[in-house]
Amino acid sequence: MRLKSTVALLAGFATLAFSASLQAAPWAKITNKEIAGVVRGPKGPEAGVWVIAETSDLPTKFAKIVATDDQGRFVIPELPKAKYQVWVRGYGLIDSPKVNTAPGQELKLTAVVAPSEKAAAQYYPGMYWYSMIDVPKASEFPGTGEKGNGIPTFMKSQAFWLDTMKNSCQSCHALGTRGVREVPELFKSQHAGDGFGQWAQRTQAGQALTNMALALGRLGPERGLKMYADWTDRIAKGEVPFAKPERPQGVERNAVYTMWDWSTPKHYMHDAISTDKRNPTLNANGLIYGASEESTDLVPTLNPLTHVASAIRMPYAAAKTPSSLDLPRSTSAYWGDEPIWDGHDSIHNLIWDDKGLLWFAARNRGEDNPEFCKKGSAHPSAQLAPLNSSSRQLSVYDPKTQEWVLINTCFTTQHLYFGRDKDNTLWTSAGGAAAPVVGWLNTKMFLETRDEQKSQGWTPLIIDTNGNGKRDDYAEAKEPLDPSKDKRIIAGFYGVQSSPVDDSIWGQSMDVGFSRIDQPGYIIRLSPGSDPTHTALAEVYQPPKGTFGARGIDIDSKGVVWTVLSSGHMASFDRSKCKGPLNGPSTAEGKQCQEGWSLFRLPGPQFKNVDDASGSADGAYYIWVDLFNTLGLGRDVPIASSNGGEALVALVNGKMVTLHVPYPLGFFTKNVDGRIDDATKGWKGRGIWTSSGTRANFHSGDGNKETPPKIFKVQVRPDPLAF
Repeated sequence: MRLKSTVALLAGFATLAFSASLQAAPWAKITNKEIAGVVRGPKGPEAGVWVIAETSDLPTKFAKIVATDDQGRFVIPELPKAKYQVWVRGYGLIDSPKVNTAPGQELKLTAVVAPSEKAAAQYYPGMYWYSMIDVPKASEFPGTGEKGNGIPTFMKSQAFWLDTMKNSCQSCHALGTRGVREVPELFKSQHAGDGFGQWAQRTQAGQALTNMALALGRLGPERGLKMYADWTDRIAKGEVPFAKPERPQGVERNAVYTMWDWSTPKHYMHDAISTDKRNPTLNANGLIYGASEESTDLVPTLNPLTHVASAIRMPYAAAKTPSSLDLPRSTSAYWGDEPIWDGHDSIHNLIWDDKGLLWFAARNRGEDNPEFCKKGSAHPSAQLAPLNSSSRQLSVYDPKTQEWVLINTCFTTQHLYFGRDKDNTLWTSAGGAAAPVVGWLNTKMFLETRDEQKSQGWTPLIIDTNGNGKRDDYAEAKEPLDPSKDKRIIAGFYGVQSSPVDDSIWGQSMDVGFSRIDQPGYIIRLSPGSDPTHTALAEVYQPPKGTFGARGIDIDSKGVVWTVLSSGHMASFDRSKCKGPLNGPSTAEGKQCQEGWSLFRLPGPQFKNVDDASGSADGAYYIWVDLFNTLGLGRDVPIASSNGGEALVALVNGKMVTLHVPYPLGFFTKNVDGRIDDATKGWKGRGIWTSSGTRANFHSGDGNKETPPKIFKVQVRPDPLAF
């Protein structure tokens, strides 16, 4: 009796204490726009776990996520009127039962401890699973070919292999997510007990098989398939990640994630844009626009005030414009023989200008270029570097008039950003060796005249290797270095960005894993000069020894260049720190100015058989610098789109801040964009925007192929309880 009374008394004290914590909490006066409460587990308050509120009552599905503070308390702010389901997710836990509620309510939520390591690991970011792969040891390189160790002879080092795994595989597919680390049932049944056959089948499925085949060919098909098959076989037998993620700490708990559905599960969303990078107040509270690459000609839109998701259709000029329906394909484990992609425009990237026009890197015809691009043309750029084909061009959309204009460029476009000059020049990237020029459009001239020929130009990349400070005759890329001439390199911009401090345009070329040419990835500074076709000079810089695989580029307000490396780093390059010569023969390979680089290891574990000190298994698709503190972590904060970490990773005062989006599982993004809707409202009036970016969104989500692409808004408030 006494024992029962004591237990009852203690339980009563616990209930009173829990109730008192609610009554004494700072949200005691929450309004009908917030949901607040406390999360407790068996050992007391659960700190650093996420609370998710989701509703289907609005025009499109809507959810908001926050983290608990060190006492397990939470406030979910700025909720539209609706009925919500609320639950708890966190590392070391499994999802708690969903609770039905509405704004204005205070909740007591109970965290559910994971019954096993395997159950807990289902919520880990993908790189914790991806890092379990047994990468070939450094001693196995260079490869000895099919009759040797199965690694191709052109794989000269382990870095070549890792760059391929990340920049040709992980950058398109969310490797490590449940949809990839577990082999679909269809392929299991077709190749029972044969992991190699299962991977051979799955990499030939769907409409993206060409890219996968190229990547596997680079790894040596048999050796690459064996590596991935061994990985999934071990997971199927119960092996779990050897490393565990930490719960959000410090400022990471201040993040508020808002998300909307804005497309269908069959569409692949590449990018999203909310404003002009140079002026984050443009289009305040306006529609968010997206880019859908190969999957559809529809441009998704979201009205964040009314929660209405819609789409507009981009036209294309030529009846013979290629379609993704023409891509080779085979049976998908998810969609059978249905071709789910039907896009002509191949919309890759989009950006606002200062007049409120939207510019797109998009295809509007077949690959054969018009005559003014080719040899024999009077066009100045064609006379220097004739171009016979381009795979993607430009288009511009006026949201006010809903008018489209298609622009026939000679150069291929991929990413695009505006300069800061009087002509509002739109600089583009092409990527790779197929179109090794840098192209641009004088948008001021084009909008005034609609003359696409006179308004565009392009130039090869020429290094001032004779050191006289100007562009002269140059040796072609395949010719030996001539000390009396300049030197051309076969490299194209992948990332592209203009400097805020001078007239330079910076680009980044891909390393061997993506470019598939035996040439390192560079950071490239292009000084256009008065006549860029004939005067532009390039400087190239290789990342520090032991690192590799630059991808994406941005520049802070001081002119420092930022990129992410597939070696598992965020990196900066400050040209003002260079002590040696920046032109002349010694600069042809870009090994000068190592002192200009700073490296920051991305969080997370490293692959097996790879030196942990050299980086992490994480890989990021791109990087963006927050020039105007739109997120709330400070001005000039670089933010990497971490594919493996399923997060946005910011570098704040030399420390990494991981903003992991825990729902739906497999968050995978390629872009970031920041907007200020109302500067007078503090954190509530600003935020950054990002979107689902995996080619196969059905690989992500909580085990449901019907999970559609989402658009996300991320904000950082002063503390975890602010509203």
